[in-house]
Amino acid sequence: MNFTITDINIFKHKALQWATRFDVLCYLDSNNFSDPYSKYDLIIAAGAKHELKANVGNAFAELEAFRQQHQEWLMGFFTYDLKNEIETLSSSNPDHLHLPDLYFFVPEYLITVKDNNVSITGQNSSGVLYEIEKQKITQPQSIPTVKLQPRFNKADYIATVKKIQDHIIRGDIYVSNFCQEFFANGVKIDPLEVFKQLNQLSPTPFSCYFKYYQQHILCASPERFLAKRGSKLISQPIKGTAKRQENTEQDELVKNALQNDQKERQENVMIVDLVRNDLTHSAKAGTVKTEELFGIYSFNQVHQMISTVICELRNDVSEVQAIKNTFPMGSMTGAPKISSMQLMEQYEKSKRGVYSGAIGYFSPDNDFDYNVVIRTLLYNQENKYLSLHVGSAITYDADAEKEYEECLVKASAMFKVLGH
Repeated sequence: MNFTITDINIFKHKALQWATRFDVLCYLDSNNFSDPYSKYDLIIAAGAKHELKANVGNAFAELEAFRQQHQEWLMGFFTYDLKNEIETLSSSNPDHLHLPDLYFFVPEYLITVKDNNVSITGQNSSGVLYEIEKQKITQPQSIPTVKLQPRFNKADYIATVKKIQDHIIRGDIYVSNFCQEFFANGVKIDPLEVFKQLNQLSPTPFSCYFKYYQQHILCASPERFLAKRGSKLISQPIKGTAKRQENTEQDELVKNALQNDQKERQENVMIVDLVRNDLTHSAKAGTVKTEELFGIYSFNQVHQMISTVICELRNDVSEVQAIKNTFPMGSMTGAPKISSMQLMEQYEKSKRGVYSGAIGYFSPDNDFDYNVVIRTLLYNQENKYLSLHVGSAITYDADAEKEYEECLVKASAMFKVLGH
């Protein structure tokens, strides 16, 4: 069923409200950001006709088989810990969220929006539209204050950064993405309300609400991991962050300073090189190109330095294989990739899980689009555990205190929604 709407925002709120009745839901919102590779403004996939839950071991092969079986829309997530299937690595840090390592589903209902054109597929799509239209948009509710505890206190974090820098001095790695978790136990929140307020406070091009039964992923990600458009692969790593300023003049100065910051450029180019290398495993010879280097993009809380790397996909490489060849994304690992992942497992205090993983879709035309799961609250409704990871790039020149502050800036929207 296809039709046009006049007010996308009202439709969006009503459709999300309608979709939360299902046990499984994936809501992908570009928040009116557009780039040359955007295909949809909004995708809502509700209900699971078929699903695949897989853990590290044979997960990518299981997904390949699942796609062969269901050559239609598939929505799902890859967790960071699939690294252990790709390389000889392990994850031994505590996991309080208990998501599968990989999860995909064929939706019962799929709603896509591009410009003001809406498509609804699924049984009785006119009935679905009626159900959506009769929704009464709930007024924003106040969210009880939630105090998140850090796994690292500031002194502990700074001492750990110094240890990581010792590895850089020894030549073990060049750059690493070091992540820390803030968490709360015994918390009761309304995940939909928290997501709606987070998405309003921090609208981003790869925002997502993913409901997996009793578990919820509330994501305000600005970063694309990997997309496929026709035969082209696109990766857009982010490295480089500056806090927005209220004063317009100061904000412009901060933005220009980020553009010219040698440390941020150095981090960015290291990760671009890593992404280029990852893409060569899937690319036709000679097609890997950096389409944009050091682009500065502004979001509500931060300015980000984003680069775009593209290539032509080889005919003998499947879509799942192309993702596996670049996973996990270089912006969340460091370089060299394997050594960085080994060290971060040693120095971090909790399992990353879906944080630093990816959420997105495969479409029936064999295109796909996946974000990087950052700026995200993870909530296990069953055990009432709420988690927020943040990370930053550690280089030889990194100032540990500034990196700690950068983590707080990245977490600021999530902290604000939770009342502190």
